[in-house]
Amino acid sequence: MNYFLGFDIGGTKCSVVLGNDHGSLLEHRSFATDHNSGPDAVIRQLCETASGLSSALQSSRGQKPVAIGMSCGGPLDSRSGIIYSPPNLPGWDAVPIVKIVGSELGVPTALQNDANACALAEWRYGAGRGYRNMVFLTFGTGMGAGLILDGRLYTGTNDMAGEIGHVRMEDSGPLGYGKKGSFEGFCSGAGIARLARSRVQTEWAQGRRVAFCANEAQLEALTTREVGEAALAGDPTAVEIIETSAEYLGRGLAIIVDLLNPECIVLGSIFVRLEALLRPRMEAVLQSECLEQAGRVCRILPAALGEEVGLMAALSVAEKAYMEAGNE
Repeated sequence: MNYFLGFDIGGTKCSVVLGNDHGSLLEHRSFATDHNSGPDAVIRQLCETASGLSSALQSSRGQKPVAIGMSCGGPLDSRSGIIYSPPNLPGWDAVPIVKIVGSELGVPTALQNDANACALAEWRYGAGRGYRNMVFLTFGTGMGAGLILDGRLYTGTNDMAGEIGHVRMEDSGPLGYGKKGSFEGFCSGAGIARLARSRVQTEWAQGRRVAFCANEAQLEALTTREVGEAALAGDPTAVEIIETSAEYLGRGLAIIVDLLNPECIVLGSIFVRLEALLRPRMEAVLQSECLEQAGRVCRILPAALGEEVGLMAALSVAEKAYMEAGNE
């Protein structure tokens, strides 16, 4: 049995996980990401935490991790192992993290952006298991995609494949990925919250009350989770907001189905929580928009790994690197 270390690097917290090639999570440690101290301090804490887990593994089982995988928001270069100024990691400008970590811990190390890493995890251990052509959509704070094509992760010429959230769906609409009316604007946590604020203001302007948002203070702080909970409880305004997102989700999925002809599309986060509300309208639009032959062979699935997806993603990057080095 082989053991792997994974680093899940985020703007709010970082996690270090130890797992094996059976998909088991053995140990993990998390800590808050310190933006004031810069990347060096965070990387040092990641390495120290990993060293502790590695030492414990050697003491208890007489083995060492064979690879380290890192999952981080982009932009980054997975081939050279460099992180380039992600929006949620200020000051991380051209950080050669693979070289630093590999030298410090003496273990082969690899890096992937978080959407690609989550795609690997869902393909290897989650809803996409057994498929050769799978698309994973994050559908969380933002909207990004990881592509598994012909049984391999496809990242594009310079790691920019799968940026489906940037596709414009309308000339105007909620802002997402720096573009009004984008797929991310209609189908992401940040985008749905913007869509909801606009809809609530319209309701107020027409003299109607909105039960889940009573005043300006609540409007300013309104979240997609609150809108979703109101929709699940049957609030008509909230239901219409979620159905608007479902409409554009169906349109976006049709583009993916027609372009890539996948066997399945796995949807994370918001879709998992609101599937009952999103799926009917999404499927109706998808079926009307996509080519019938392509739509017939593509399943739309909720992600299966839940809260563990970030940890499994990092481990999956390590496992991929180890296998591509000629190991089995």
